[in-house]
Amino acid sequence: MANEVIHPSELGVSVVLPAYNEEENIADAVNRALEALARVTDDFEIIVVNDGSTDRTDAVADALVQQHHPRVRLVNHRTNAGYGATIRTGFHFAKRDLVFYTDADNQFDISEIAYFIPLIDEYDVIIGFRVYRYDSVLRCMASWIYNRIVRILFRVRVRDVDCSFKLLRREVLEKLTIECTDFFVDTELVAKARKWNFRIIEKGVRHYPRVAGQTSVRTSDIPRTLRTVARMWQRIYFPTRRQLKDAAEIEAQIGQDAVESVLEAQQLAS
Repeated sequence: MANEVIHPSELGVSVVLPAYNEEENIADAVNRALEALARVTDDFEIIVVNDGSTDRTDAVADALVQQHHPRVRLVNHRTNAGYGATIRTGFHFAKRDLVFYTDADNQFDISEIAYFIPLIDEYDVIIGFRVYRYDSVLRCMASWIYNRIVRILFRVRVRDVDCSFKLLRREVLEKLTIECTDFFVDTELVAKARKWNFRIIEKGVRHYPRVAGQTSVRTSDIPRTLRTVARMWQRIYFPTRRQLKDAAEIEAQIGQDAVESVLEAQQLAS
């Protein structure tokens, strides 16, 4: 990676940071994103989507909005809606031509987006894969099995489908409807992009141990996730009329349970 030449992007970039109880991580995540994006484009925004956190994530993120608006925006879910719903909300509020998302737990180096952006000239979806995972052995084994199942069911040639470090063209998001509300969103995005023949490529990214907060993913989720995979396969390839109607309703309701934070000056003016 050190030998690659990075050229500034002429396309704007929206970065979506889903956050649930990340008060200890969110400030570092946003500040690192501000620094990284300033090196690759002049046109960017960072959207923190607070998924009904019960800690001070909202307050910490709002302080960043007051300091860095319009570069930094905050969208709050009134209640906890789930990881997939949070990603979906972030996509809805994103305004730029390229949309990137990663987690707010600082387990990825967001500066590596610089190596993804040049690939967008030839591809529509760039998916990160963890070159080394700082997760438990059990979780790594479960992920290995899960990825093999996904490759077979959805015919996607990716080794780390649930790696939350992805860059997409806006046209991809305009074509797809994200239906799931949980961590299956990564698989759903890739599977639907594959179905619609979007150009997909993988690129390795570094993965770091979580230094604060707690993960909300458990290996006990595996049986439920496998059932969700089976249902999603059916919905993608053989949807019923009712399921098509449900997807349309989801599309129409995106963002209705979310409120964007505004500047204090705007609040006083109103």
